[in-house]
Amino acid sequence: MIKEIYSHRTIRKYSDIAVQKKIIDEILEAAVRASNTGNMQVYSIIVTTKNEIKEALAPAHFNQPMVKEAPVILTFCADFNRFNKWCLQRNADPGYDNFLSFLTAAIDAIIAAQNACLVAESNGLGICYLGTAIYNPDKIIEVLNLPKGVVPITTVTMGYPNENPPLTERLPVEAIVHYEKYKDYEKNDIDRLYSVKEANEENLKFLAENQKETLAQVFTDIRYTKKNNEYFSNVLFKVLKMQGFLNYDFSGSI
Repeated sequence: MIKEIYSHRTIRKYSDIAVQKKIIDEILEAAVRASNTGNMQVYSIIVTTKNEIKEALAPAHFNQPMVKEAPVILTFCADFNRFNKWCLQRNADPGYDNFLSFLTAAIDAIIAAQNACLVAESNGLGICYLGTAIYNPDKIIEVLNLPKGVVPITTVTMGYPNENPPLTERLPVEAIVHYEKYKDYEKNDIDRLYSVKEANEENLKFLAENQKETLAQVFTDIRYTKKNNEYFSNVLFKVLKMQGFLNYDFSGSI
């Protein structure tokens, strides 16, 4: 499975070949075996294969074509609903209506998702993570009938690839890894560490298409703008409140 890590490609185009149930089951078993906080396993996975549900989910993911085309859609959710019910049925008082609990469950869900993706790729499938799950969680909650205590964290499209895109460039290891303590970046470090990314042919196309001076401006002005970040932050905050993760007083001193 090591080679899948180094050969990972984001697949957005899928063939219409169905994924066998035994492969889906293997993928889900791997997800369930993921590391998690306190062995609580406060996450859930919604498996979508029916076209009508894919159609309903598509607007929440900005109508990206692969949501309808991929044979399998997995929605990974932070889920304290199940754990809370277990506690209450065992004479235990759950105190998980707070942001820390949400973050715990969100981390668990992401770890499970990565386990699932690695096993999917080892079986010849392609995958694509969709960050839109936390942009429009309210819409996904409605479509998938998620109860209080459950919030979508990420969605993964999955199926046999109908494309072979090049490997996406990555920053060098030295850009990411710090030994012993965090070493902050000088101006020349930034220039050096981002030089390959900025010279990448695909990224140069982004520059031309978006008529921007620098690649950084493509991110700040087009792809992940301050306005959108603030808007979707507010959406997520409202969903966390609605789903029972912010039901406590923020005013207390630490």
